[in-house]
Amino acid sequence: VIVQKGTLRTGDIVIAGSSYGKVKAMFDENGDRVKEAGPSTPVEVMGLHKVPRAGDTFAVLDNEREARDLAEKRERAETAGTTRAVTLEAVSGDIAAGRVKDLNIVIKADTVGSIEAIRGSIEKLSIDEVRVHVISTGAGNVSESDVMLASASRAIILGFTVKTDLGAKKRAEVEGVDIRLYDIIYVLIEDIEVAVKGLMDPVFQDVIDGHAEVRATFKVRGGTISGCMVTDGLVRRNSLARVMRDGTMIHESKVSSLRRFKDDVREVANGLECGIGLEGFADFEEGDIIEAFHTEQKG
Repeated sequence: VIVQKGTLRTGDIVIAGSSYGKVKAMFDENGDRVKEAGPSTPVEVMGLHKVPRAGDTFAVLDNEREARDLAEKRERAETAGTTRAVTLEAVSGDIAAGRVKDLNIVIKADTVGSIEAIRGSIEKLSIDEVRVHVISTGAGNVSESDVMLASASRAIILGFTVKTDLGAKKRAEVEGVDIRLYDIIYVLIEDIEVAVKGLMDPVFQDVIDGHAEVRATFKVRGGTISGCMVTDGLVRRNSLARVMRDGTMIHESKVSSLRRFKDDVREVANGLECGIGLEGFADFEEGDIIEAFHTEQKG
């Protein structure tokens, strides 16, 4: 450390970031042990309970308890800053990545009747891909214990015609819990419905780009090229393709090469001849149909 002002002495209680302790020994830049260090003096300090980070401010405090309490408070703040927020967006990312398949909910409302109405409506939104799971309900304002439960369960808190206690607000900020308050039930239901649809695993469908009929085969270095006529649509290099023989698919991969005469081309349209090579396939026969396609996300 470099002392900026005042004097640092052996036995002082110090704090640096979230690290604290009692100075047991100090060494100057030559490695010699010293008992005190004045302004602009660089020293190595021994006695902190963990190594502070570069750039942390070093300060002397009156007692070790004060230093420990402050260090722990700073450590909790650092941990909260790096903890992933329990928000609808964060849970959405977890589901999209396949890490979770549940949308956990804590419901707080003004009356038991409101709770049951909301619970019944949002649980009906469950689908095969995503299950809406109400883990807790209660009448009254959102409390600190509600926030702690939501944090532990990675849940979203939904409040209907209620408020959030001050302690709960502060705890939600620390824990990164998403509290959503509503005055109109259908708006609440609509938000969750939109969220569930957004959390569904994407469903993809094949879109046919075109077909080509194999009319001849040619052996080339590294494989076999099929001499084809594009009969509809178009065929693109690197597109997905499947080989159909007598109505049965016998291979599926990518178009690895596409030629017009001696030229490599990006695509060939309907009515034109071309040479097509597929990844990992050389067993072309005359009459085979090459079906070029790509995938698109539904909805």
